[in-house]
Order: sequence, then C-alpha cells, then structure tokens
Amino acid sequence: MNIEKHIFDAACQAIQQLYGQDVPAQMVQLQKTKATFEGHLTLVVFPLLKVSHAKPEDTARQIGEVLKRDCDAVQDFNVVKGFLNLVVSPQAWASLLNDINANDRYGETPVTADSKLYMVEYSSPNTNKPLHLGHVRNNLLGWSLAQIQQANGRKVVKTNIVNDRGIHICKSMLAWQKWGNGETPASTGKKGDHLIGDYYVSFDKHYREEVAALKAKYTAAGMDAEQAEAKAKVDAPLIKEAHDMLVKWEQGDEAVRQLWKTMNSWVYEGFDETYKALGVGFDKIYYESDTYLVGKQKVEEGLRKGLFVRKDDNSVWADLTSDGLDQKLLLRADGTSVYMTQDIGTATLRFKDYPIDKMIYVVGNEQNYHFQVLSILLDRLGFAWGKDLVHFSYGMVELPNGKMKSREGTVVDADDLIDTMIADARKTSDELGKFADMSEEEKNEIARIVGLGALKYFILKVDARKNMLFNPEESIDFNGNTGPFIQYTYARIRSVLRKAEADGIGLPATLPEDTTLNEKEIALVQKMDDYKTAVKDAGDNYNPAGIANYCYELTKEFNQFYHDYSILNADTPKEKVTRLVLAKNVAKTIKNGMSLLGIEVPERM
Repeated sequence: MNIEKHIFDAACQAIQQLYGQDVPAQMVQLQKTKATFEGHLTLVVFPLLKVSHAKPEDTARQIGEVLKRDCDAVQDFNVVKGFLNLVVSPQAWASLLNDINANDRYGETPVTADSKLYMVEYSSPNTNKPLHLGHVRNNLLGWSLAQIQQANGRKVVKTNIVNDRGIHICKSMLAWQKWGNGETPASTGKKGDHLIGDYYVSFDKHYREEVAALKAKYTAAGMDAEQAEAKAKVDAPLIKEAHDMLVKWEQGDEAVRQLWKTMNSWVYEGFDETYKALGVGFDKIYYESDTYLVGKQKVEEGLRKGLFVRKDDNSVWADLTSDGLDQKLLLRADGTSVYMTQDIGTATLRFKDYPIDKMIYVVGNEQNYHFQVLSILLDRLGFAWGKDLVHFSYGMVELPNGKMKSREGTVVDADDLIDTMIADARKTSDELGKFADMSEEEKNEIARIVGLGALKYFILKVDARKNMLFNPEESIDFNGNTGPFIQYTYARIRSVLRKAEADGIGLPATLPEDTTLNEKEIALVQKMDDYKTAVKDAGDNYNPAGIANYCYELTKEFNQFYHDYSILNADTPKEKVTRLVLAKNVAKTIKNGMSLLGIEVPERM
C-alpha cells in the first residue's frame, strides 16, 4: 500500500464531500509528523480554509473525522492548531512492508522503451597526465548522477570527452623525445599515464630554467623585469619547439601523429586501470581530436546563417549582448578552434549518435560562464536540448597542504589515493578485529570494498556545489556519517539473516494481514518508504548527497531499533519473523541506495 497516496486520495474525497469542491492537488499537503507530536503523517489545513470557511482547528477536526471513518489507513487523529496529525493503522504499515518486501528495487522507477534519454558527461581528462583527486570527485559524481537518473526511470548514456590535442600534449611528447631514451610503460614498469605525466613535469622544469636564464639576460640588458619575464616565456626554445610540433600535428605530419597515437595509447591503458579501480565506466568516449573539426564546420554553418560574425582580422565571434553577456570568440584569426568550438563539435556528434532529451555536463564551477555561453550557442544552432542543458557545477577538492598543481607534480594521484585508502582500511579493520576467521583473499577484498566505500562516501555526502577538504583519516571510521559505518551495519544485518537461516527459520514472501508493528518498527518501515522520495529528489535536483544522507539516516534508525529490540531472541516466533523481514529489507534498501553512489557493501566484516 502506498500509504501517502492512499490518504491523499481519501483526503481529497473528504474535502469534496465536506465542502462540495474539488481542490488543486497542491492545496492538499501531507508531510511527516514532527517527532514531538503523536501521529505519522500530517495534513496542513491552512490552504483549505478558503473552501471550508471555518477555523483551522474546526477544519482539521472535520476532515479527520471523515478520514477516520472512511479511510482504512487512518486509525486515529489529533489536531494541533492548523495541523491534522494522522495515526496510520498497523495494518497499513504491515501492508506497506509487504509491498517493500515484494520489490527488489522498491522506490526506484524501471526504465521503459518510452523513457527519456539523459546523457551524462564526466571525467574529461587530458592525455598529458594521470587522473588526480579532482578527477576522482568528478568521476564519482558523474557515475552516481547516471545511476540516480536511471533509478528515476530514465535511459542513461554515460560519456567522456578526452582532451587529446593541444599544446599541453605536445609538451609531454617533446620532453619524451628529448629525454625519454625510448622509455615505454613496459620497459619502466610504470602505468602509461604516469609515465607521460612525468614528462609533462619534466618539460615544465626545463622550460622554467630556460625562462629564468633568458629573464636574467634581458634584465641585465636593461629591460623591465615584468617585460623581461613575458618576453622570456615566449622566446624560450622549448616552448617554440612545442608550438612547432603542434603546427605539425595540425598539418597531419606523419611522424608527429604516430608519436601522438603511441603515447596516447599508453595513457588510455593507464586511465582504464584507474577507472576500473574506481568502479566507473562509459558507454561512449569522444575525443577532441575528432570533434574540433566538426565544431569548426558547425561554426562556419552558423556564420552562413547569420548567427555569428566574422571580424576584419578573420576571427569569428558570437554576439551575446542581447542575452546580457559579451562577445565570445569561436574561431581565432588563423582559423584555429577554441574550447567552445570543440564543445559545439562534440555536441553535434552526440546529437547525431543519440536522441538526447537532457544533457548533463559534470564540470567544475570554474567553468560556469563557459556553460552559460554554450547553452545559448547550442540553442541558437538548433539543438533541442541546448537551452535546458545542465551544468552540474561542483566545487574543488582542497587539501590540508594547499591546492594541486599538475605541472609541478604536486597532485594527489588517483592511483596512490586508491591504494592508500585500501591499505588504511585493511590496517583499521585489523586493529578493530573485523577480520577474524577470514582468508587472506577475503580480507583483501573487504579492505578494497571498505577503502573505496570510505573514499566515495566521504566525497559524495558533501553538497557538490561546495569546495571540500578531503581527509582520508576521517573517512575510514566505523562510527558516524561514514561509508564504513553504513557498510558495517549492512554486514551486521546479513550476519543475523545467515544465523536465522542456519537455525532453519524461513521468511515468508508475505507477512500475515494481522501483523502488528511497534513504533520503532513502524519508524523503520516509514524510513524505508522515504527511499522513493530520496531517489526522486536526488534525480530532480541532481544531488547524490541526498542519497548518501538518506542511507546514513536509515542506518541510524536501524541501529537504534537493533539496540532496543532483539531480533533472533524476540518474544514470539511471529515477532522474530517480522523483525527478520524488516531487517532483510533495511539491508536491501541500504544496498540499493549505496549502489546509486557506486559503493559496494560486504556480506560480512
């Protein structure tokens, strides 16, 4: 039984019966009763005074009497000013528990052939460095958003756009040519993305040395220090060579292109390892080396249609002043593209590949303006979803010792972070005695699940719009609002269920109609029923944190129940079976909710 809908429909009928009017649905407001009052659901009466023409207390009492008489889900009621507090009947709660028990994915909406298609873009790495902590937050948010949208009955395509071209790629390539001595991932034992990242750092080191030497030379000749540095940055031989390599790449130079393909293939193998370790993936990967030319063609098409303007220096611009913005460069004077052009090209290819209804870009908040402009441009170019694209704008991950700088090699590497989290989970679990009577293989697997669960939960429980401070030590805690706390509760429930099975206790598919629940048990059923609201809100508001917080609240509710009531030593066999069914469904709901965050739960800990 959907209790809220059942009572909502009955309330609408009661209002029509009492006052002779049908009222809009938004006027019938049901909410959970505050803990300080008796009841489970509260009807807010104030919006209904326009039709009742009576005092709030009288209106509430009139409706309450009709509901108690006519609605089998309402056992009793009480009135507090303009609030009608409804006591739901025990039979209704038992019926709801049976509904939850009958559906493995209760609270989620199945995808159908008619479902809308949502595309979620995330990760978007550069091929000159390995993934770092910032990428970890991006990937976890993107994966979770995709799972949440699917749980809301939407078809989802998970996509990635790889920045595989540009001057930054040429820097790594040039450094490898100069100082690599033919090194490969196989010859060094390094992951490919780490190897290439090392050369990106190496380029910057040598480049800064050249700039410093030239700056000293220019200042000695009497040049202003600021001008000397600016000139040195342009004149440094390394940066000139990198630019020359980029020109050759643009012109299709065979040797440069072959080196680019080889080094990128090393990086992709490294990325794939990291994605697999994080438990994320993609349905379709796009590459900027393919999309930028399509973007240029689309801009030229827009130019012919009068959507854009070409200036005297041959550059192409979009005039956005009518939208309250400025002018936006789309093609440089030499005809080369900018990031906006590439995004237009990527959108063109995606719309050709998929009938997109909603496009969600998971990109940091430093790109807010970029996506405001992109939305306008895509709409002008005729993309149906352009105007309503979603930029899922998230804050940066901050560290106790400051910000990350890729070119200086001071990033928190994603692979190192994953390994550290797993090692810390293993150490903490060993110290707490969680691994008794387990094989080494099982210990390692649980450490992996707990370590990654700690990392993912700590990142996803925070409002994505906010900057966050990542603290690994706080994340691996078996108490409080953490992944391990929730995982341990799940494992505890599974242990109880295994003991029951070993004792020969079978669980019925349906509890008897005369099953009664105490208030703590009712609170658990009501909290499980809230899962459907948490899933819907997280989907509508693009908010994984809502699911994380729901899982924590349900876990707390169960632990309070478990503290107050015995399951296997219940007073009667009927109570024992009822509580086992309750526990089984709490575990199921926790597992489903955590899966929307990309978090696994261990069967034992």
